[in-house]
Amino acid sequence: MKDEHFLRLFLRNESILRSYARSLLPSWEGVDDVLQEASVVMWKKLSQLEDAEGFLPWSKVIVRLECLKARRKMARETLVFSDEVYALIADEFSFDDEDSMQQRAQALSKCLSQIDERTRSIILAPYSGYGSVKSLAKNLKRTENSLYKQIGRLREKLASCVKKQLPTPVA
Repeated sequence: MKDEHFLRLFLRNESILRSYARSLLPSWEGVDDVLQEASVVMWKKLSQLEDAEGFLPWSKVIVRLECLKARRKMARETLVFSDEVYALIADEFSFDDEDSMQQRAQALSKCLSQIDERTRSIILAPYSGYGSVKSLAKNLKRTENSLYKQIGRLREKLASCVKKQLPTPVA
């Protein structure tokens, strides 16, 4: 497999792998590091990949192992769930969910694009790095608590928009 083909496969599936890593880690902190380490491992073990269709399951195994390494490191530093709990979470995150995750990601993107820039920056503040909510609250001359409450309300509206965008499941 050529280098650029690997890069295309990785980038096409990065959001799914990022979500998968986040489901296995206690917070967003460390997700970037895990993905970076996983991508290096994937690169080194690229000869094990048989075809492009097998990329996602193969890469999820590698991401899962890197998450376990990261969690073990975190366990030495702080309280985290046991390996058994994370194994249950990983098993719940089905390999068959990629289509629905892709649909949710597209719906989220569409809903976010319908929101004005100021509101979007408020919604995304908690994901912009440590201290960004505090900084935004200061810039808006508001308390952090009131901003978090507004973020909660905006997330509910955003979730409602996303649900409306998704096809209704057949019962």
